Amino acid sequence: MSPIILIIVAAIVLFVTISALVSRYKRCPSDKILVIYGRTGGTSAKCVHGGGAFIWPVIQDFAFLDLKPLSIEANLTNALSRQNIRVDVPCRFTIAISTEADSMNTAAERLLGLTSEQIQELAKDILFGQLRLVIATMTIEEINSDRDKFLDNISKNVDSELKKIGLKLINVNVTDIKDESGYIEALGKEAAAKAINEAKISVAEQEKIGETGKAIADREKDTQIAETHRDRDVKIAITQKDKEISIATAVKDETIGKAEADRDTRVKTSEANAIAIKGENEAKIAIANSEALRREKEAESLRIAITAEKFNKQKLWKNPMLQSKKQNLHVQKESAPHRSLILLFLLK
Repeated sequence: MSPIILIIVAAIVLFVTISALVSRYKRCPSDKILVIYGRTGGTSAKCVHGGGAFIWPVIQDFAFLDLKPLSIEANLTNALSRQNIRVDVPCRFTIAISTEADSMNTAAERLLGLTSEQIQELAKDILFGQLRLVIATMTIEEINSDRDKFLDNISKNVDSELKKIGLKLINVNVTDIKDESGYIEALGKEAAAKAINEAKISVAEQEKIGETGKAIADREKDTQIAETHRDRDVKIAITQKDKEISIATAVKDETIGKAEADRDTRVKTSEANAIAIKGENEAKIAIANSEALRREKEAESLRIAITAEKFNKQKLWKNPMLQSKKQNLHVQKESAPHRSLILLFLLK
């Protein structure tokens, strides 16, 4: 065989091998569980949720479990309560295959290959049995009035049993509960009558509270009005008093101001008079001093003149020419008395 043929054959074998291997890798959708069975390493099956896995040819195979919820209607009738009263409890359960690791393996062992209808029928038997068990442990009053407790008990009992076949409870909804004896209806009538009576009592109490509150409100209103009037009168009186005090204070300040102004005027006048008198006295003293000085100078001049005259007389007696000059001087003195002193000084 030629080398080209060998290469072509090898390529074809390699391509087929790779295609076969790729086709054995299975991806798992998010709404399904991939169950790998066959030679899985000691367990009955290997479950994969999300992702993918390689399926070995010949020794392994695979299948899918659907995770879509299943709605089951369970209308339980003639269930016996703790009071031995038979009741009808219509319910609707929503269940699905659990995605927990242990539950997925259990579901692969119990449910693989079953259709949705077969899974519903299997779960319905469990639901009816657990529902009867829960009702048998509760009274009609608890079932009818405490729905939260009733649903919680159902969830606990049903979920634990469903887990044994790889299922889980998603939701339970209980509609109207009925009984053949009319006990629940009687309880409803009693509750209605009680509610009506309580409502009437509440209405009466509210009316009483309303009347009382109205009376209290009217009293508070009158009190507030009286207090408002009182406060207004007090404020008016205080304002009037403050006004009178302000006027009196202003008058007093005005009187004091006038008195102080008069006093200051008198003081200033007295000071001015004192200064004027002082100036006048000083002027008089200066005049008197000047007059005294003048008189003193005149006396001194007179003394000098007398002394000079005596001296001249003595000279005249000694010198006849000077005596004739003196006579002429006396004549001039009589005609001009004010110049006598000057001539005497010249002669001197």
